[in-house]
Amino acid sequence: MLTFDKTRDIAREICAIHNVTLSNDNLKRLADIIVPIKLIRGKTIVAEGEICNCIYYVKHGLLLQSYKKNDAVVTENIAHEGDMTVCIESFFQRIPSYLTLTTLEPSIIYGIPYEPLFGLARTSYEICHFVFTIEQTMLIILQQRADTLRFSTAKERYMRLVSEKPEIVRRAPLHHVASLLQMTPETLSRVRTQVNSEQS
Repeated sequence: MLTFDKTRDIAREICAIHNVTLSNDNLKRLADIIVPIKLIRGKTIVAEGEICNCIYYVKHGLLLQSYKKNDAVVTENIAHEGDMTVCIESFFQRIPSYLTLTTLEPSIIYGIPYEPLFGLARTSYEICHFVFTIEQTMLIILQQRADTLRFSTAKERYMRLVSEKPEIVRRAPLHHVASLLQMTPETLSRVRTQVNSEQS
């Protein structure tokens, strides 16, 4: 059964993952704005056309970030335990999102809302640095993903995902994994068979 952690523990966990140090006072201030959210599988957190109002920390579950193209659903990202996820352009520019964020499993996530977060950032260098570090991390991940898709073969893309995010390969539906890697499910199946054959 999925249960909530104390928001102070979540704030501390997020800081540890991103190597950010906050004073006890600022840790409490951050914890006070964090919103615990418990969701069933298939629940939409951010719909296309809505403004993304939170950065989300995944404590349990899988979150799918996707968009529609030619009536098909394209996987932009899949987040799992320990990941932060956000519709980044929508969140920071306060514009409607072209992305949709939904749960692939029953999930517990923690939202860090825009207005309270930037209210804290305006009064604290530590919180401002926290926001900068989170944003920097997400941008680097996006750049690395773009580079992988541009310069790597299908096999190399799959092997990197297996190495860096094995839980996605193990738990996410095949068609979402294939879309994330920008290949068809049939190509992904062939690559997996090839890799498994080489490793056996």
